[in-house]
Amino acid sequence: MKPYKNCQSCGMPLSKDAEGGGTEKNGNKSVMYCSHCYQNGTFTSPEMTVDKMREKVKGKLIEFGIPKMLTGLFTRNIHKLARWNNSS
Repeated sequence: MKPYKNCQSCGMPLSKDAEGGGTEKNGNKSVMYCSHCYQNGTFTSPEMTVDKMREKVKGKLIEFGIPKMLTGLFTRNIHKLARWNNSS
């Protein structure tokens, strides 16, 4: 499987993940998901919906000083990420 540049759940650049990515059940680093979204082979918030994720990411962007009017632009394609397109 090819490594992704962005988390396929929240869209965060994997290069910005302080933990270097989430982990699979066997302890290997995930090539698809960040450590905030994925640990030990499962999603940290399995009940999360794409709309809830979009709102969560918008809040984080605002925390990091991104102007609120730009958060919609940065989160507009979350629904296209792998987590939301199939049951992987």
